[in-house]
Amino acid sequence: MISHGAGCRADALESTVDQPKISADVLLSAMEQAIDPMVVIDEHNRIILFNAAAERIWGLPRAQVLGENVSCLVPVAERAQHDGYIDRNRETGIGRIVGTSREVEFRRANGEYVCGELSISRVQLADSHKIYYIAVMKDVTEQSRQRKILILQNDVLQALASDLTIQEVGDLLCRRVDGFVPGGVAAVLLLDRSRRRLSIAASPGMPNRYRTALDSMELSAEQIETLRTAPDSSNKVVWDGYSSLARSLGLERCCSSAIISRTGQVMGIFALYLRGDDTDLAWPQRVVSTSMPFCALAIEQNETRQHIAQLSNFDSLTGLLDRTSLHNVIERLIMRGGDSQFSLFMVDIDRFRDINDALGHVNADRFLIEIGRRIRGLVNDEYIVSRSGGDEFIIIVPDCSHARAEQFAEKLINAIARPLQVGENTLTISCCVGISTFPENGPDSESLLSLADAAARQAKGDGRGLYRFAGHEKNQVAQERLMLGSALRDSLSKGMLNLHYQPQVETMTGGLYGVEALSRWHHPTLGNIYPSRFIAVAEETGQIEAIGRWSLQEACSQMVRWDRDGVHVPTVAVNLSAVHFRNRSLPEYIANLLGQHGLTPDRLTVEITESVMMDSSSETEEVLHAIRRLDVGLSMDDFGTGYSSLSRLTRLPLTEIKIDRSFINDFEHDTNAQAVTMAVIGIGSRLGMTVVTEGVETEQQWRLLEELHCDVMQGYLFARPLPPAELEKWFRERQARGSFVIPSA
Repeated sequence: MISHGAGCRADALESTVDQPKISADVLLSAMEQAIDPMVVIDEHNRIILFNAAAERIWGLPRAQVLGENVSCLVPVAERAQHDGYIDRNRETGIGRIVGTSREVEFRRANGEYVCGELSISRVQLADSHKIYYIAVMKDVTEQSRQRKILILQNDVLQALASDLTIQEVGDLLCRRVDGFVPGGVAAVLLLDRSRRRLSIAASPGMPNRYRTALDSMELSAEQIETLRTAPDSSNKVVWDGYSSLARSLGLERCCSSAIISRTGQVMGIFALYLRGDDTDLAWPQRVVSTSMPFCALAIEQNETRQHIAQLSNFDSLTGLLDRTSLHNVIERLIMRGGDSQFSLFMVDIDRFRDINDALGHVNADRFLIEIGRRIRGLVNDEYIVSRSGGDEFIIIVPDCSHARAEQFAEKLINAIARPLQVGENTLTISCCVGISTFPENGPDSESLLSLADAAARQAKGDGRGLYRFAGHEKNQVAQERLMLGSALRDSLSKGMLNLHYQPQVETMTGGLYGVEALSRWHHPTLGNIYPSRFIAVAEETGQIEAIGRWSLQEACSQMVRWDRDGVHVPTVAVNLSAVHFRNRSLPEYIANLLGQHGLTPDRLTVEITESVMMDSSSETEEVLHAIRRLDVGLSMDDFGTGYSSLSRLTRLPLTEIKIDRSFINDFEHDTNAQAVTMAVIGIGSRLGMTVVTEGVETEQQWRLLEELHCDVMQGYLFARPLPPAELEKWFRERQARGSFVIPSA
């Protein structure tokens, strides 16, 4: 036992005339009956006292140890050196724990590991030079295990909140478990559900031969179903058929469990192999049970990341590349240098808005899916196809001559012109195609796309079913932006912009959660101009900051007017561009604005875009934290549509996540979309954030989101963005009915 300790000299036992003498029999009886284990050794390191409590904690009878060297009570690996530790303390008084207390681990006689709190006292009698040692042990096994479980939980949760891969999180979990269970070898195995194949995601301590045997194990549908209904039957998969190999490698037993998702799907297996065959299984089984939720959480997070990464690269409706990914592809093609050349075809469907209005969103989506299929049917593997938004499709054809471009454009137009059956409707459609080429039409992706867009608009202006090549002299994009920028500046100075407000309702209570403020612009001669157009122009012309400040001012003023008129809107969300958060004066501006209008900070939420989230500059982060210190809400808008980082999500002081409408397009029929939405809701919930889902258009979507415990919903099912007066009317009608989730007629 001294191998665990250091020493100090104890005072000799003394007695005074005023203190009654205690007989040796009384002292011995007290030590024998003490509730804590006590061991006394003599000057020869022999055990001369081993009380009943010591018998229980070591699992050894007193008769077997009395008179034996105390090394019989210490771990086998330390027995040879143990007498040397004691002798050194006798000679010098220097040791590690004599006079102090420390935690030690040892095995009972039955092989069970015990954790004890050991304190050792050194005693030298006044009339003798003999030195005795008294060891007192307290069983703290349960407290130690509870502490280890808390350490495991804390470490894994921190890893999940960081930007670590599933392999890194699994390695951390396994190493912790290996350290907490003596002789343990933990492994995390993932199930590829599409191929019904298990693979080892993490097992740093597993022998290579056993890893090779387990890796890529294929399961039958019956085995997976058995794991789903009886998770503790997993030993039949990871042990029964491999036990001979395992024992040849020193692995004697296995505790395991299937990893089950919240939806009841088998996601993998967590296995803990044990090197000793005499180890009590209660603690290993408890560790396996404790590890299960973290394995499931790590796998769900990994799947969510993968799906979000896919969504950030591909259009969720057609499966084609999205616009951001297309830009990256074009830039890579340009960077190849040499004789690289390609043509870019922009396909614009004629009168798509009429199709959308006549058939509804669901059929319009089916229409677009079919258009995507027809385009894919024309292209070779080296072609690149993208849907960049709405009814706009883009195809990149490498090494494309002018004559070949004409032929391909005609094929596109003819393929799309074939009659198309959507539901009970047979449609005859047409399209226009704009063509730009690299390097003739521009040095970058933006130039090529802008010129192709201008060429497509020219083709549409000349008639239907036409194609046109881009030329700098025909490029109207720059002129249009210049005109819009000038008109926007004039409209902003004259107060011609206005805000519409779209309600947000609480899923579970039916109460009004708040409204989102959305900018609208109606020009006297240009008519209604979509926000996507004028916001982009505002960012390019430097007017976006002025629009953001005007939006904050107008939204706060409107909240005061509603309060005055008895329309209680709990909070208003205002979108701000990335440029606002580079201005250190923004928090002060918001604080002054709230003070001027007499609004509490919880009445305002600021929505940030993905570009803000991905901005890692200290200046932007300081501004965001300063806004949160005001107790103003911070919302991540359109979460999951781009390269949103989960690690950034955990570091930014967000109070809210908004799931983009693209996640629930055809939500009621798309199980993948439901799974992703559920994962995002779970992430938001675990991070203490409110989750708002945009684009809710059907009652079935509403009911599904209710089942998934989404916090807040927003969409046309409840109301379109409304002018202030119409929102007030909407509010009063819903208030009279007693619920804000009653769909509008």
